[in-house]
Amino acid sequence: MENNLICNGCGIKLQTENKEALGFTPKSSIEKDQLLCQRCFQLRHYNKNATVPLDSNDYLNMVSTINKTNSLVIHLIDIFDVNGTLLTSLPRIVGNNPIILVGNKVDLLPKSTNQRKLKDWLFRLAKEAGLKVLDVFLVSSAKGHHLDELAVRMEMERNYKDIYVVGVTNVGKSTFINQFITRSTGIKEAITTSYFPGTTLGFIKIPLDNRSALIDTPGIMNTYQMAHYVSKKDLKIITPKKEIKPRNYQLQSGQTLFIGGLARFDFVKGDKQTFVCYFANELPIHRTKHENADSLYEKQIGKLLSPPNEETLKTLPPFIKNSYRVEEQYTDIVFPGLGWITILNSNVTIDVYSPKGVAVSIRNSFI
Repeated sequence: MENNLICNGCGIKLQTENKEALGFTPKSSIEKDQLLCQRCFQLRHYNKNATVPLDSNDYLNMVSTINKTNSLVIHLIDIFDVNGTLLTSLPRIVGNNPIILVGNKVDLLPKSTNQRKLKDWLFRLAKEAGLKVLDVFLVSSAKGHHLDELAVRMEMERNYKDIYVVGVTNVGKSTFINQFITRSTGIKEAITTSYFPGTTLGFIKIPLDNRSALIDTPGIMNTYQMAHYVSKKDLKIITPKKEIKPRNYQLQSGQTLFIGGLARFDFVKGDKQTFVCYFANELPIHRTKHENADSLYEKQIGKLLSPPNEETLKTLPPFIKNSYRVEEQYTDIVFPGLGWITILNSNVTIDVYSPKGVAVSIRNSFI
């Protein structure tokens, strides 16, 4: 009987035989019509996350079946982590299906952000990545900002087709879909949401009419993001929960900024100037002289320089250095899943350090 039932939280097929396997739920839960696997039950009621034995290829293979459909695709990205969440592999995943690019968590950006400029910037970025998008929307799933306008455009474009919501882990897909379900049916928290990557394990279909559905898909793992290298407690600290307050640091060459103990920024050469830091408000930033940075890191990692906490330190990869010569004004140094530092002036030389595997990048600033 349970072979035909799926978990309402993550979309995995339910089973009652193997406690260690995906989709396990006690028979008593099915008899009570509580269609949640044990993992989702723990996530929803106790915020506990169980290990998921699926790798990035499993996720990718599952989601790539979309290219065989005739549907509308919503590509959800995290505005606070554009470089870590924009899927350059999306054409291979969704084929020729039309795409609407949706920047989520816009409420986390400073209110002074020019949203028209941001949308134009996202259009250019998508085009450079080879994505052909119909439109760009900036929304907040958590606050409900601009979801009504997006819903109108989705309805206009889908023409009775299914809608697939696609994105990397932890961009807020389930929260995004829950907003639409709540607005249309009044049902709250229909899909399990969590801080932890990889909450959705299979396709979850929510009927839109007799012919089509809104479909939540598994989050695609992007191991370049900081989220995959920190503990659950540290992830909550580095994940912004409210509007980011930019922090300005006036530095001379030879000074260093530590972003907790998870990243390092060295101002090597250039005129004295201000650097603007965009990170979660709870994440501490520590300034020191370049000559003292190595010894400070060795002595204070996990203490003054935290996060990482003790659990993260057990598995955190060593720092890798990248050097940049910045020739243009208003350039961002991006730490995927952590935040970014804006360099306001040109002719600057910097060294940046991040855990091996976290791919630091450089871009033109959108703020």
